[in-house]
Amino acid sequence: MRKALGIMLIICSLPLLIFLFNKIGIELISAKNFSKQFSSAIEIKDQQPINPTLLKDQDNVLFSEEYSEWRDPLKLGDIPSFAQQLFVLSEDAGFYDHIGFDLTAIMRAVMANRSSGETSQGGSTITQQLVRMRYLSQEKTYERKMLELFYAYELEKKESKDEILNDYLNEMYFANGVYGVGAASTYYFNKPLPELSKAEMAFIAAIPNNPSLYDPLRNFENTKKRQERLLDKMVEKEILTEEEAAKFKKETISISIKKKTQKYPEYSTYVMYELRSLISEVDGYHKQFEQAKTGAAFAAVNKALTERVNEVLHNGLIIETSLDRKKQRQVTKGANTILSGRGKLQAAGTVIDNERREIVAVYAGKGYEKYDFNRAYQAKRQPGSAIKPILDYGPYFENYRVTPDSTIDASQYCVNDYCPQNYGNEKVGIVSLENAFKNSYNTVALRIFDRVGIKKAFNYMQPFTFDRATKKDLYYTAALGGFTDGMSSVQLADAYTSFINGNYSRTHAIRAVKTRSGKLLYEWPDKKEQVWAPSTVTSIRQMMKATADSGTGVGVQASSSYLGVKTGTTNDYRDYWMAGLTGRYTSVVWLGYDKPVQMKDLEKEKIHHKLFNVMVQ
Repeated sequence: MRKALGIMLIICSLPLLIFLFNKIGIELISAKNFSKQFSSAIEIKDQQPINPTLLKDQDNVLFSEEYSEWRDPLKLGDIPSFAQQLFVLSEDAGFYDHIGFDLTAIMRAVMANRSSGETSQGGSTITQQLVRMRYLSQEKTYERKMLELFYAYELEKKESKDEILNDYLNEMYFANGVYGVGAASTYYFNKPLPELSKAEMAFIAAIPNNPSLYDPLRNFENTKKRQERLLDKMVEKEILTEEEAAKFKKETISISIKKKTQKYPEYSTYVMYELRSLISEVDGYHKQFEQAKTGAAFAAVNKALTERVNEVLHNGLIIETSLDRKKQRQVTKGANTILSGRGKLQAAGTVIDNERREIVAVYAGKGYEKYDFNRAYQAKRQPGSAIKPILDYGPYFENYRVTPDSTIDASQYCVNDYCPQNYGNEKVGIVSLENAFKNSYNTVALRIFDRVGIKKAFNYMQPFTFDRATKKDLYYTAALGGFTDGMSSVQLADAYTSFINGNYSRTHAIRAVKTRSGKLLYEWPDKKEQVWAPSTVTSIRQMMKATADSGTGVGVQASSSYLGVKTGTTNDYRDYWMAGLTGRYTSVVWLGYDKPVQMKDLEKEKIHHKLFNVMVQ
């Protein structure tokens, strides 16, 4: 009997199908083998929504959530059965019986539409709704509706009913940028779905039917009325008793909106920037960049890397970082206080933990807000004399048997027509290397740079992250920090960590990148490289200490057994730098204006010294 009724239903449905097929268009009507062509045209791909990325500090405490859409996907087994029943009974009571679409429901919708003279979305199953969310537009045409049926049929062949329902419950829209029933629970009630009362579950279940009309933040009463209708439907289906429904209707609904966690934006912004570098390193794009010989080849690698980063972010991540909250607060508050009342004067800073080689705090600039220009890593400025330990003195000690007490001629020195002067045009004769270093004599820096040789000196920069130091910088002005594009405080601090013990491994803010379920995806390779000989490190550290004690770094302070620094000032006093180490931290500070101006009048105030003190305390 049931089979006969089914055959009769199909026969009765033929006029409807003919009507719908006519709406597809001439190109489909003229196809010789419609079924074959349509099947080959449909490609049901696995699609994942863009899930939030969560950033955690060194104590594994959440400090930032990165997302434009709030999602909190759940497995079907973690979604209470009552919540599942609410959506199935209200949206598609025959969900477990149909093949993706319900012809009876479609016929009812068509008849209703014809009588009203309008085209609506009536008669859609849960599968059709999922297809529409994933693959199709929301336009109200018969052509789109027909395409929706075929996609729904294909999806039903590809996924089980439970998989389809799970996807639907995680992807449906709940207004206010909230997607999925789990996210709706945490967003509107600030607690996980299993902890909601049945009244609260029914309340959020009321929203997706029309997210504008039933937006609880704007139309609370509308949402409440639909909640009560859903509870009545549960009584009708004998899932609830009338007494239970009446009790749930009376329950007070108290919305508690989830606030987006966005602490320490200067640090979180840097972490998201570093994520791209990490993926590039681990997945081999870094080598592809090095091998790219043309601009087009470089652009192709960059595009591929961007696609990979987006793919990784799409699934939602947990990024474990080395953020030291206390240190970050100290740095931000201290630097802001020092710069307060000084107009557009700005600064940048980076603090690295020496033991773990981790970036524990950054200073992005006075008044920094999320997505502003992050000066810690985006401001690339000429380093001035702060580059001398890396490009001049380090290579010189590596290649010649000298000590800080060794003497050198500090008189005028020219290479071709390049004849730099010492600060204040000071004329100097024979001095020790330590005196030349702590007083930052340019004549000595150029002399030893020339003696080592440009290419050999630049080879010592190769391990570091100076991405903008290119062949066009291979000139004698580089000895005094004259680079075409410059470098950031993050890059310079990274290089200075090589003076901790001579070994270098790239410093980082990211400890691990994991899926939301905890599977490890990325972490920085544990690669160490000996850059400087122990004797070189000893010499550089001795001269940096002398600079802090009696040289250009006088005024810096730290409660540490060791403190060594190197200052840097660029032409026309457009940039001030302070770079150095303590027993615990390596730090670099830059001071200047975003649009460079002459700052000689600030020299005696030693603002960059004060900023450095904040970084290393």
